[in-house]
Amino acid sequence: MAEQRVEQTTAVPPAAVWKKLAAFDRIAEWSAEVDHSSFMTTQEEGAGTVRRVQVGTLTLLEEVIEWEPEQTLAYELQGLPAIVSRVINSWEIVADGGGSRVSLTLDVTPGPKPPMRLAARLLARRMASTNEKLLAGLVAAVERNEKGTA
Repeated sequence: MAEQRVEQTTAVPPAAVWKKLAAFDRIAEWSAEVDHSSFMTTQEEGAGTVRRVQVGTLTLLEEVIEWEPEQTLAYELQGLPAIVSRVINSWEIVADGGGSRVSLTLDVTPGPKPPMRLAARLLARRMASTNEKLLAGLVAAVERNEKGTA
Protein backbone atom coordinates (compact mmCIF):
# COMPACT_ATOMS: atom_id res chain seq x y z
CA MET A 1 0.00 0.00 0.00
CA ALA A 2 1.24 3.49 -0.85
CA GLU A 3 0.16 6.29 1.46
CA GLN A 4 0.61 10.02 0.93
CA ARG A 5 -0.55 12.72 3.37
CA VAL A 6 -0.76 16.48 3.00
CA GLU A 7 -1.76 18.92 5.74
CA GLN A 8 -2.49 22.62 6.09
CA THR A 9 -3.69 24.90 8.87
CA THR A 10 -6.20 27.70 8.60
CA ALA A 11 -7.74 30.25 10.96
CA VAL A 12 -11.19 29.04 9.83
CA PRO A 13 -13.05 26.90 12.41
CA PRO A 14 -13.84 23.23 11.68
CA ALA A 15 -17.57 23.88 11.13
CA ALA A 16 -16.83 26.22 8.21
CA VAL A 17 -14.31 23.80 6.68
CA TRP A 18 -16.80 20.95 7.04
CA LYS A 19 -19.60 22.97 5.43
CA LYS A 20 -17.54 23.38 2.26
CA LEU A 21 -16.21 19.81 2.23
CA ALA A 22 -19.60 18.26 2.97
CA ALA A 23 -21.19 19.96 -0.05
CA PHE A 24 -19.97 16.79 -1.72
CA ASP A 25 -21.24 17.52 -5.23
CA ARG A 26 -19.64 20.99 -5.33
CA ILE A 27 -15.94 20.11 -5.38
CA ALA A 28 -15.65 21.66 -8.87
CA GLU A 29 -16.52 25.05 -7.34
CA TRP A 30 -13.33 25.15 -5.25
CA SER A 31 -10.94 22.78 -7.00
CA ALA A 32 -9.17 23.81 -10.18
CA GLU A 33 -8.37 20.10 -10.67
CA VAL A 34 -12.03 19.12 -11.14
CA ASP A 35 -13.85 20.21 -14.29
CA HIS A 36 -17.31 19.01 -13.26
CA SER A 37 -18.95 17.22 -10.34
CA SER A 38 -22.45 15.96 -9.62
CA PHE A 39 -24.33 13.51 -7.41
CA MET A 40 -24.93 10.02 -8.73
CA THR A 41 -27.23 9.14 -5.84
CA THR A 42 -30.31 10.80 -4.41
CA GLN A 43 -28.53 10.56 -1.07
CA GLU A 44 -26.52 13.76 -0.53
CA GLU A 45 -24.62 13.00 2.68
CA GLY A 46 -23.28 10.11 4.69
CA ALA A 47 -21.77 6.76 3.79
CA GLY A 48 -23.04 5.49 0.46
CA THR A 49 -23.26 8.93 -1.19
CA VAL A 50 -21.68 8.86 -4.65
CA ARG A 51 -20.50 11.73 -6.83
CA ARG A 52 -19.17 11.75 -10.35
CA VAL A 53 -16.14 13.93 -11.05
CA GLN A 54 -14.63 14.85 -14.38
CA VAL A 55 -10.89 15.53 -14.35
CA GLY A 56 -9.84 16.26 -17.92
CA THR A 57 -10.75 13.16 -19.90
CA LEU A 58 -10.92 10.98 -16.78
CA THR A 59 -14.30 10.26 -15.20
CA LEU A 60 -14.31 8.97 -11.63
CA LEU A 61 -16.98 7.87 -9.21
CA GLU A 62 -16.27 8.66 -5.56
CA GLU A 63 -18.27 6.80 -2.93
CA VAL A 64 -18.32 8.03 0.66
CA ILE A 65 -17.18 5.32 3.08
CA GLU A 66 -16.80 7.46 6.21
CA TRP A 67 -18.73 10.59 7.22
CA GLU A 68 -18.14 12.15 10.64
CA PRO A 69 -19.42 15.76 10.58
CA GLU A 70 -16.71 18.33 11.27
CA GLN A 71 -14.12 15.53 11.59
CA THR A 72 -13.72 13.01 8.77
CA LEU A 73 -14.81 12.47 5.18
CA ALA A 74 -13.39 9.48 3.33
CA TYR A 75 -14.30 8.20 -0.11
CA GLU A 76 -13.20 5.45 -2.46
CA LEU A 77 -12.27 6.43 -6.00
CA GLN A 78 -13.51 4.18 -8.79
CA GLY A 79 -12.52 4.40 -12.45
CA LEU A 80 -8.74 4.47 -12.12
CA PRO A 81 -6.43 2.13 -14.07
CA ALA A 82 -6.45 -1.56 -13.13
CA ILE A 83 -2.91 -1.27 -11.69
CA VAL A 84 -4.64 -0.34 -8.43
CA SER A 85 -7.21 -2.42 -6.64
CA ARG A 86 -8.35 0.32 -4.25
CA VAL A 87 -7.82 4.07 -3.79
CA ILE A 88 -9.18 6.03 -0.83
CA ASN A 89 -8.98 9.75 -0.04
CA SER A 90 -9.53 10.61 3.63
CA TRP A 91 -10.05 14.20 4.81
CA GLU A 92 -9.55 14.97 8.47
CA ILE A 93 -10.41 18.23 10.24
CA VAL A 94 -8.99 18.89 13.72
CA ALA A 95 -9.64 21.98 15.83
CA ASP A 96 -6.44 23.97 16.23
CA GLY A 97 -6.89 26.95 18.53
CA GLY A 98 -9.67 28.99 16.91
CA GLY A 99 -8.90 27.47 13.51
CA SER A 100 -8.40 24.07 11.94
CA ARG A 101 -5.74 21.66 10.84
CA VAL A 102 -6.95 19.98 7.66
CA SER A 103 -5.29 16.89 6.19
CA LEU A 104 -5.89 14.73 3.15
CA THR A 105 -4.50 11.20 3.13
CA LEU A 106 -4.34 9.08 -0.01
CA ASP A 107 -4.20 5.28 0.35
CA VAL A 108 -3.42 3.35 -2.81
CA THR A 109 -3.61 -0.45 -2.78
CA PRO A 110 -1.83 -1.92 -5.82
CA GLY A 111 -3.20 -4.69 -7.98
CA PRO A 112 -2.11 -8.29 -7.30
CA LYS A 113 0.83 -8.56 -9.74
CA PRO A 114 4.32 -7.46 -8.62
CA PRO A 115 4.83 -4.86 -11.41
CA MET A 116 1.58 -3.22 -10.28
CA ARG A 117 3.23 -2.26 -6.97
CA LEU A 118 5.73 0.04 -8.66
CA ALA A 119 3.09 1.48 -11.00
CA ALA A 120 0.75 2.06 -8.04
CA ARG A 121 3.51 3.91 -6.15
CA LEU A 122 4.07 6.15 -9.18
CA LEU A 123 0.33 6.78 -9.49
CA ALA A 124 0.17 7.56 -5.75
CA ARG A 125 2.90 10.21 -6.15
CA ARG A 126 1.02 11.80 -9.03
CA MET A 127 -2.26 11.72 -7.12
CA ALA A 128 -0.52 13.17 -4.04
CA SER A 129 0.41 16.19 -6.13
CA THR A 130 -3.23 16.55 -7.12
CA ASN A 131 -4.25 16.19 -3.47
CA GLU A 132 -1.91 19.05 -2.49
CA LYS A 133 -3.83 21.21 -4.95
CA LEU A 134 -7.20 19.94 -3.65
CA LEU A 135 -6.22 20.82 -0.09
CA ALA A 136 -4.93 24.27 -1.08
CA GLY A 137 -8.14 24.90 -3.05
CA LEU A 138 -10.34 23.92 -0.11
CA VAL A 139 -8.45 26.10 2.36
CA ALA A 140 -8.45 29.07 -0.02
CA ALA A 141 -12.21 28.69 -0.59
CA VAL A 142 -13.09 28.53 3.11
CA GLU A 143 -10.84 31.48 3.86
CA ARG A 144 -12.52 33.51 1.08
CA ASN A 145 -15.92 32.60 2.51
CA GLU A 146 -14.89 33.65 6.01
CA LYS A 147 -13.60 37.02 4.76
CA GLY A 148 -16.85 37.53 2.84
CA THR A 149 -18.97 36.91 5.96
CA ALA A 150 -16.79 38.85 8.39
